[in-house]
Amino acid sequence: MEKFEQIFSYINEKAEEHEKTENISFLDGVLQALEDILDEKDSWMGNNATKEEIRKAIQIAILKGMRKTSQPNHQMTPDTLGLLVGYFVEQFFEEQLKTKQISLLDPAVGTGNLMLTVMNLLNGKVSATGIEVDELLIRLAADTAELIEQPVMLYHQDALQKMLVDPVDAVVCDLPVGYYPNEEVALDYELCAHEGLSYAHHLFIEQSVNHTKEGGYLFFLIPANLFESEQAKELHKYLKKHTWIQAVIQLPDNLFASKAHEKSILILQKKSDEQRAPREVLLAKVPNMSNKQALSMFFEKVQVWKKNK
Repeated sequence: MEKFEQIFSYINEKAEEHEKTENISFLDGVLQALEDILDEKDSWMGNNATKEEIRKAIQIAILKGMRKTSQPNHQMTPDTLGLLVGYFVEQFFEEQLKTKQISLLDPAVGTGNLMLTVMNLLNGKVSATGIEVDELLIRLAADTAELIEQPVMLYHQDALQKMLVDPVDAVVCDLPVGYYPNEEVALDYELCAHEGLSYAHHLFIEQSVNHTKEGGYLFFLIPANLFESEQAKELHKYLKKHTWIQAVIQLPDNLFASKAHEKSILILQKKSDEQRAPREVLLAKVPNMSNKQALSMFFEKVQVWKKNK
């Protein structure tokens, strides 16, 4: 049995015990199991495991819990997408990462899987802040971050309301898609809809730009049809005013259950007097991840674009 499988089996067993004895959901049982480990009520077998092995084991347990409860806001960014976002963060910050840490924000952190995947990939080079409105999810994120010893500051709040977060070098976010119910808060945004409810994912983009340093980068997982909606025109106008679009990366179709769930990666740079727009936007499609040759050609294309940008 691999180390991460052993850790998963352990967390799974403890979560099932809590589920039965305390009559709580399996996901709450996972949280209780993690907190027992941190409080040293239970022995911990993860001392010799890597940060990635621990993260993956906890992730599988959380996924099991999410499948059992199937709440719409309980979703997790898959590792494949987290690693791709991490690769692009590494590419865009290559020079800075040689000499210093970068600061990262995820305004819709959920259980922290996207943020922590990126942090593990750039181990020791990132300090991060996460915002999440769901208490159960943010507690799972906090416990996971503590167990894998990643420096994370977490805030339990609606990220579209005022945030006490200093501007960061980078934002990573798997955008929550849908309408934002708080019309009063939405009025403070340039991307507030002229009629009816505003798109939460548009407001998350604006809030993220507001909390990014000039010249900083933003890495979003977006709905593939983001620029085709009825509010897309306003979004285009906003992006043109405040950012430079660096890249739009289409993701492989086979990663998603249906066309409606397809996503892309949108990479923006907040405008800065010291920097200039890229000569051309990187438009590319990630091939099927099992096609090693095509994948290698994709990464080569990224490198060529990076040299010429």
